[in-house]
Amino acid sequence: MAAVPAPDTPGGTNFLRWLQFRVSGSTFECPSVYQLVKPIGKGAYGIVCAAIDSRTNQQVAIKKIGDIFSNPLDARRTLREIQILRHVRGHSNVITLLDLFPPSVGLNDFRDVYMVYEIMDTDLHQIIRSPQPLSGKRVVLEEHVQFFIYQLLRGLKYLHSAGVVHRDLKPSNLLLNGNCELRICDFGLARAEVNNQELMAEYVVTRWYRAPELLLSCSDYGAPIDMWSVGCIFAELLGRKPLFPGKDFVHQLNMVCKVIGTPTAAEIAAVPSDQARAYLASMPYFPKGDMQQYFPSASAQAIDLLDRLLTFDQAKRVTVEQALAHPWLAALHDPNDEPVCPQLFNSPEEAIAEPSLQQIRDGIIREMLAYNPEIRNVQIR
Repeated sequence: MAAVPAPDTPGGTNFLRWLQFRVSGSTFECPSVYQLVKPIGKGAYGIVCAAIDSRTNQQVAIKKIGDIFSNPLDARRTLREIQILRHVRGHSNVITLLDLFPPSVGLNDFRDVYMVYEIMDTDLHQIIRSPQPLSGKRVVLEEHVQFFIYQLLRGLKYLHSAGVVHRDLKPSNLLLNGNCELRICDFGLARAEVNNQELMAEYVVTRWYRAPELLLSCSDYGAPIDMWSVGCIFAELLGRKPLFPGKDFVHQLNMVCKVIGTPTAAEIAAVPSDQARAYLASMPYFPKGDMQQYFPSASAQAIDLLDRLLTFDQAKRVTVEQALAHPWLAALHDPNDEPVCPQLFNSPEEAIAEPSLQQIRDGIIREMLAYNPEIRNVQIR
């Protein structure tokens, strides 16, 4: 896995000297400021390695997204994620995109994109699944859970104030370092809340964390779906297992109703889908369960917040601001240290129903130049 210097780019600067190395069977081509440390993982949307940034001597994570324009939907998703991360850059509870560049072919003919993130030690999924208890004492355990949920809400407040709905909050998308500092990551499914029609255009939220309005195919949804996901994550932290591990749509909806109760006649009447209303009306009646029985070690205040998060009616579900101000988080809540984003997220491509691949490519180039204006000078070797 030794790094092999690529030929110098004609007319390039020091930043534009490139290294090539192999990661999980794929060739990475990065500016020489990045020195390979080790592979991290390989997933549906890219290959990731750890590297050292020689300018800061800090470890970073580099994700290669190969052949990005072969799938227009994936290309648009990548552009939107890049744009959102630059818009919310700097919040301590949102992962930071540190750098963005093409391979050494430059901006003329690139097909791969490299995204450089701050590196984290683990994710909340791994922590929950660990056989080691967070603590043997209830109070300390709940303090751990409080710290995780507070940071999640603090980051989510910033996103929601920017008009961004994450749409895929789950434990594996919450990264942690050794100090238990939390970062929200993976914005591939995130959307601008102002564009509700496009919000429903594709799959959202891993099923176990999916709000009832999504299970019932409601088109009028937004930030409350993230709050439902927070409730599911909260419950999973308390119980060390998913609360609603549904096997399919029907099973998922039944599991939800068995815990939070069958929706009222008024709530059913408000569901826009005839088919969904008919199914809800045909379900057996389930009384609202007692969350304290599910989580006997949790405090009454923790149960109260959980109930407010796992509310069927999205209009009655607690908002991120209300959740932060809940008495359970009083020891951590500081309105002066929970910033909002100064501007709503938007982008030229968001105004286009179906942007062309060239428009998406132009958008990615624009984002690359925002991080590295000198890349404009890179020429094809």
